[in-house]
Amino acid sequence: MTTTTNRLLTADNLIRATGPFAIMAGLIFAGIQPIHPPDFVSSVTTTPWTVIISLKLAMCLFFIVGTAGLYFRQMGRAGWLGLTAFILFATSWWLQTGYVFAELFVLPPLAPVSPEFVDSLLGIVNQHPGTLDVGALGAVYGVLSVLYLVGGILLGVATVRAGVLPKVPSIVLAVAALATPAAALLPHEFQRYAAIPMGLAFVWLGFALWFPRKTVAGTSNAITAVAAA
Repeated sequence: MTTTTNRLLTADNLIRATGPFAIMAGLIFAGIQPIHPPDFVSSVTTTPWTVIISLKLAMCLFFIVGTAGLYFRQMGRAGWLGLTAFILFATSWWLQTGYVFAELFVLPPLAPVSPEFVDSLLGIVNQHPGTLDVGALGAVYGVLSVLYLVGGILLGVATVRAGVLPKVPSIVLAVAALATPAAALLPHEFQRYAAIPMGLAFVWLGFALWFPRKTVAGTSNAITAVAAA
């Protein structure tokens, strides 16, 4: 029994297990953009809002797991650039989880009693600033955006340089992150479509994690050494 368990918990199998998480993260990220409810007070108490934001909450967690898988698959070759990319990009999704949690569980009950606060909080992302001060939430969201931008670019570049995972989706990932500032100049409803290439890149990379073409030399040994330390 112990031997069977050890076989299932090899480094390679654990990394492969992150593939479906990356795939689901990418599918949700790309799929919800055309159908996402408008980020206004009138939306937060509707059923579509509950469904989509629930998917977004799962998506954020999936992105963290999938990003970890991308890093550990190429850890032996990605170096400090890969580690930095992993930390920045995963942290952006960790912070995003807090905002999505609030959108799902905090804003709906607050909407009838304090629509001004809900409007002000949603104003962080919908480019329609509200009348109330939401404290540091706006600044933290700005930090989150920078982490997503820089982390995404570095993750794509590190993956291309490592040469372990497919180059095309890695390039798409970096370019999609790089295009984020340009997308911010568009109306909010059109900004969402800039997320589709990033989502598709993660789907592709997720399949590469799940069904690796070859075993990366040194990856399992490196992870074993880290665990032993």
